[in-house]
Amino acid sequence: MDLDSLAAPALGLAILGVALAALLIYFVPFGLWISALFAGVRVGLMELVGMRLRRVAPPDIIKPMINASKAGIAYEGGITVDKLEGHFLARGNVSRVISALIAADKAGIDLTFERATAIDLAGRDVLEAVQVSVNPRVINTPLVTAVARDGVQLKAVARVTVRANIDRLVGGAGEDTILARVGEGIVSAIGSSETYEEVLENPDIISHTVLDKGLDAGTAYDILSIDIADIDVGENIGARLEAEQAETDLVVAQAKAEERRAMAQARAQEAQAQVQEMHAHVVEAEALIPRAIGSAFERGMIGPAPASSES
Repeated sequence: MDLDSLAAPALGLAILGVALAALLIYFVPFGLWISALFAGVRVGLMELVGMRLRRVAPPDIIKPMINASKAGIAYEGGITVDKLEGHFLARGNVSRVISALIAADKAGIDLTFERATAIDLAGRDVLEAVQVSVNPRVINTPLVTAVARDGVQLKAVARVTVRANIDRLVGGAGEDTILARVGEGIVSAIGSSETYEEVLENPDIISHTVLDKGLDAGTAYDILSIDIADIDVGENIGARLEAEQAETDLVVAQAKAEERRAMAQARAQEAQAQVQEMHAHVVEAEALIPRAIGSAFERGMIGPAPASSES
């Protein structure tokens, strides 16, 4: 038999064998199964094959499960492969949830698997929440501008130290709400001060006033402290408003004076017109006098005086 005729089928079988082996390795991850077995994670080969068929990457489930098992929280916390796969199929981050549970266990924070997955599915970083719960975070407020009762403007920046509250992470407001409430409290505290000197002499007035308002209610954080990092004096708003009011009053007074002057001119012109009208009547009456005299002569009403009887 010709060697060339045998080489083609052998090559085809070799390629088919390699493809079948690659397919088998893909669907049956022996290496991952052995790692799980030695780590004490109870998972069968058929479960791994089922994950492949459900389009779930087995390493994304088994490796976090191994980490949980090594940390001693896997079975004590009720964590199973099925639960991790279910969370993965719900678009959750399995690795981050397990890392958060391990960090919480080491820090002595009571965090259950169900709570961690709920926080993760709510769109929050559960691992970061645990870290902020252990190590409080400092956030800076934007520049807050307020005016004291004496009309002087103050510009303040505060540092807010917050700690994540695990129980309020689901449904609780975020950092933006904290910053908005703190800014509102700063404006209220400065606005209630009689003079700006009081605030400059004792900036703690702002901190105590804002902390007493309970601004962390309904948020995912607990406010530990509020410290005024910087405070500057702005412009004198009261004096500027008074100057603008005086200028406005002056303009109004000038307008009223101009109105009175215009009215006086109108009355003078009206009186002059009346005088001219009366003068015209007088001229007209004077023109009638000669005519009246002539008419009287014609009627004999005006003539020489008659002679007396004695003469």
